[in-house]
Amino acid sequence: MKTQIGLKIKFSVFALLSLLCVTSCNSPAKENTPPNIIVFLVDDMGLMDTSVPFLTDTNGNSVKYPLNDYYKTPNMEKLAEQGIRFTNFYAHSVCSPSRTSILTGQNSARHGVTNWIKSEENNRSEFGPANWNWKGLTKESVTLPRILQQAGYKTIHVGKAHFGPFNSEGEDPLNLGFDVNIAGSSIGQPGSYLGTEGFGYTGGNKARAVPGLEKYHGKDIFLSEALTLEANLAISQAKEEGKPFFLNMAHYAVHAPFYSDPRFAENYKDSDMSEKAQAYATLIEGIDKSLGDIVQHVKDQGLGENTLIFFLGDNGSDAPLPIENNYSSSSPLKGKKGNHWEGGMRIPFIASWVIPNENAFSQKKLPIAQNAIQQQMGSVLDIFSTLCQVANVNSPEGFVMDGFDLKDQLMAKQNEIRDELFLNHFPHNHRTNYFSSLVQLDWKIIYHYQVDKEPRYELFNLKEDPFETNNMADEYPEQLKIMMMTLASEMKNKEARYPEKEGELLELIMPK
Repeated sequence: MKTQIGLKIKFSVFALLSLLCVTSCNSPAKENTPPNIIVFLVDDMGLMDTSVPFLTDTNGNSVKYPLNDYYKTPNMEKLAEQGIRFTNFYAHSVCSPSRTSILTGQNSARHGVTNWIKSEENNRSEFGPANWNWKGLTKESVTLPRILQQAGYKTIHVGKAHFGPFNSEGEDPLNLGFDVNIAGSSIGQPGSYLGTEGFGYTGGNKARAVPGLEKYHGKDIFLSEALTLEANLAISQAKEEGKPFFLNMAHYAVHAPFYSDPRFAENYKDSDMSEKAQAYATLIEGIDKSLGDIVQHVKDQGLGENTLIFFLGDNGSDAPLPIENNYSSSSPLKGKKGNHWEGGMRIPFIASWVIPNENAFSQKKLPIAQNAIQQQMGSVLDIFSTLCQVANVNSPEGFVMDGFDLKDQLMAKQNEIRDELFLNHFPHNHRTNYFSSLVQLDWKIIYHYQVDKEPRYELFNLKEDPFETNNMADEYPEQLKIMMMTLASEMKNKEARYPEKEGELLELIMPK
């Protein structure tokens, strides 16, 4: 009898402890637990490099185009279904300016990183500003990870950094507020995507070898997969330490060189696309798998209801597709990475909680509409402001931010106070040379600097002509002058640096 009673007591205690364990492992975050944050950043991924349709018709309904049918991104589709996607989300037209803007909340014209950073030397180009910020971020820079770090977050960088040249403070993300740096350095592209090539150390381009992944060298593993495994380990470590985490998941993909990811090559071999275009599609599908794997890991850790994810690119698409009349990998948008047209600056942006639950504490503070499309403008400048609000932290007094809090827009509402204006200032040489563009509501102006002749103006009404087929600069001279005055005001406000020729600044010249 005593034995039976003892067994019952032991069983009851065991059952109670098991119940407590199950309850604690699956319980929602406490009300004082800050939300975890993932910024999932894909290098050179444009608006059309996905099966998710981001463009809409005049009624706001999504419209699929041929490129949407070519790419396979099922995890992006799931994220879009449970969250909100923006159809007019802007970035700068090349990578380093956008990446610096994400970390600082400032327009490139203000922070001065107006071109991509070349690791070995000043990438000014012939007529570029002498004082552009080619050294990038420093230990003194106000950055999102530093602010979150000071608030108790475990701050993690994984993948491409590209915040400063070799031997600069910005070369190492640890100098910018990250507690952990995995594979980030000055380089802007990988030497190789293959573990069998040491990601550039034993094959490919050794000058761009990816650091910090030595345990994968010689193994049959793709770079995107190795970075994903390391990111998930870092998330687990943050949980073990009892800290909220900020993960800057910055893939090297889908930047050139366009290696084919063998895990997905079969999906495209029967297409009529070139080998390079097929390889690019495998890179896209690889980052989509990474997204799905990280989302699943967060769920497995019991953190899904308290983890926010922003998915985005850093500039327009650079897919190796033919260019016909300036339409290419962003089609039907005009242009691609490095261009002044919309295809060079419009990027995918999706926001969602990993596990949506309107009753979860963090999600009550930041509700996100599900399966929704936001047509109002957003930009990379908004991420800093929004995440500071999400984490309930403040930027230093007097620090100037150019972005807006996306809270209302994430609920599929309009932000009535934002100016719906985006300046892309590029006083350097690239696919489009020496230009400044400004989008304001329905209108867009592009000013081409007078480096070898008179300035040139382009004016588009994006509401009536979203694919920029008709330059209206001559037809609407008064609107041109209005937009030029707004451009001049923005440049002055942000203390933009102008191109230079023979020691003279090439400042804006107003149309006659």
